[in-house]
Amino acid sequence: MKTIVLLIGVLAAASAEWIDIDWSQVRPIEEFDHYWARLPSELQYLRNAFPNRRITNGQQATPGQFPYQIALITTFSAGTALCGGSVLTRNYILTAAHCVQTALGGTAIVGVHNRLLAEESQQRIAFTAVGINIHSGYTSTNFRNDIATVRLNSAMTLNDRVVPVRIPVAGDSRTFAGWTGTVSGFGRLSDASTATSAVVMYTSNPIMSESECLYRWGSNYIQTQNICLSGDGGRSPCNGDSGGPLAVQDNGSLQVGIVSFGSASGCSVGMPSVFVRVSHFRDWIIANSDL
Repeated sequence: MKTIVLLIGVLAAASAEWIDIDWSQVRPIEEFDHYWARLPSELQYLRNAFPNRRITNGQQATPGQFPYQIALITTFSAGTALCGGSVLTRNYILTAAHCVQTALGGTAIVGVHNRLLAEESQQRIAFTAVGINIHSGYTSTNFRNDIATVRLNSAMTLNDRVVPVRIPVAGDSRTFAGWTGTVSGFGRLSDASTATSAVVMYTSNPIMSESECLYRWGSNYIQTQNICLSGDGGRSPCNGDSGGPLAVQDNGSLQVGIVSFGSASGCSVGMPSVFVRVSHFRDWIIANSDL
């Protein structure tokens, strides 16, 4: 099966001063030229085909519901992008490679519910290009090894609103097929608006088996390094949600995926969304962080 795909992927306690962000200049990563440079000319029309998307058919989180969620603001030579990420340790965050490739630096907002407000719970911590660790095998043309860690310039202060996410332990070979997966982020607010969500949104669906996902996507895209979430009910991550966490409930939240890509036909068309399988990269994560 041949399917065209699109990546989906857009307080001061631990920082010396509050970092102001001009939100009017922040765009989902999918709007940048370098994001599209990997695609052949015959596919460039997709850039404007489906401009307005979000975590589709989701709902607003309650403050603190996802204390590992990050709003990742990344600076490129062409502008500023919005992605997601998760708290890995006091010093490191976990995200997708395509969110930080060629980045000059940026800001991780943790303890956040409404990213547009100066919430008392927020910590806004800068990072530089030196702190970005992208998997050496990352290839943007076929979405392989779409994973990165970022070391922040200063450590986060952990509290009930800033909690490191748990990842599968060594030797955990579970595929999580049939489990309910929950994805969260700040992606597009509605199909009728170009605005991204100010607050954390989330949606849930069953995690698919590898064979089910292979049937829908084909082996050109799906490998054992991926994990897929059903698109039933049009529920899916979308523009601005790239790099964010997919979690299951296993004695608390356990991150099993990182938002990587989905169908260019739209986020609510029912195609499975595809994630980096965290357990596949556990050794890499440990080698590229202080976990």
